[in-house]
Amino acid sequence: MFKTYLKVIFVAVFCAFNASAAQSISLLRDPDIEHGLQQLAEPILRAANLNSDGIKVWIVDDMGLNAFVIDHTHIFLHAGLVLQLKSAAQLQSVIAHEAAHISNGHISRRLANARRAKMATSFGVLVAAAAVAAGQTDAGVGLALGATGSVNRTLLDHTRIEESAADQTALRFMNAAKIDPTAMAEVFELFIGQSNLSEEYQDPYARSHPLNRDRIRTINAYAATASPHLPDAKQAYWFSRIQGKLSGFLRAPQWTLRRATGRSDVDVMRRAIAEHRSGRSSAAQKTMAQLIATHPNDAFYRELQAQILLESREFSAATQAYASAANLAPNNALILGGYGRSLLAQNTKSSNAQALTILQKARNLDSRDARILRDIGTAYARSGQQGQAVLAIAERYALQGNMKNAAIQAKRAEDLLPRGSAAWQRAQDILDAVKTP
Repeated sequence: MFKTYLKVIFVAVFCAFNASAAQSISLLRDPDIEHGLQQLAEPILRAANLNSDGIKVWIVDDMGLNAFVIDHTHIFLHAGLVLQLKSAAQLQSVIAHEAAHISNGHISRRLANARRAKMATSFGVLVAAAAVAAGQTDAGVGLALGATGSVNRTLLDHTRIEESAADQTALRFMNAAKIDPTAMAEVFELFIGQSNLSEEYQDPYARSHPLNRDRIRTINAYAATASPHLPDAKQAYWFSRIQGKLSGFLRAPQWTLRRATGRSDVDVMRRAIAEHRSGRSSAAQKTMAQLIATHPNDAFYRELQAQILLESREFSAATQAYASAANLAPNNALILGGYGRSLLAQNTKSSNAQALTILQKARNLDSRDARILRDIGTAYARSGQQGQAVLAIAERYALQGNMKNAAIQAKRAEDLLPRGSAAWQRAQDILDAVKTP
């Protein structure tokens, strides 16, 4: 069966405290989607006086309805929730609610409780990256949620008091960002029926975010007195683009082709994805060429074109497309990672050397993308830098939560690297993390 992936789809998620208690949860990392999410989140985070550059919104590969935060720098949205929502304002209301948990100090208290209970890891804190498909382009990153069910409850479950407080704070954020607050009530209507179901059949959101009709009435009362805010066209566009790309990769290709029949940019993109996933690479490339002809300076359309070419094993053409994308977005780690990957696929002396330079920059920008660690390890090995290559393997294991193998590889790296060097010290950090109770 022909397969292609939204950058990184299937990956194990390892618990922060005990790697043996791994959970099968995945993240979807894609530069286009993440850029769009930041566009929607930015006015909310600005209204909340939170650093919009320091808080990332990531998609969890799960078709359930849920959203959560586990630290101060990431907001997680389930793909199923994003696909279920009907407007940018609805998605922004979810982001605002989770940002309110951060702003109100709920996460700080939970992290402090977790540390006191010795349930947090000493390496990587609560967000970890994992590579589980070595040698494939669909390797990915994982998300550490905690060691046991009690940790998950400590980090994810909110009280009704916290939820009500987050509602009020989020509504203020939305009003300040000129986003219609009634969108929050619309989202909660999706979940309110869940509260009447047994826990076995509830979506995770209903369990971790207790709901009742009083909360919805309070939100509606606030909205009735707030200034009206019309939908923002730019935000609506990015919401459509996020949903379109997610849908293109997660829905069956034929489902997409029956529905993406319009002439909008998003429909054209969806058709290209569906054609590629159906094994019609030539058609997909032609469709992408049409899209890029009308948007030559869109780095993310260039990146999608490069992905299609790379997965079609047209390595030289993929490298050219990635180079164009990287020129347009020189500090996007995911794009640079793909660029380096395409150069490694060519596997010549010059392409391997260039790949190493590009992947070093990508790793400096995003040290938690395990695909980059996998690929930079390959590039180091091909350049004869065995110590650095083994260190990359050790770091991948550590981020995966497999501290036993991380220690084995870190010890190997320690023996191969110059004593006292920065790389040698990173190997020491892993070994020290293993020793820390």
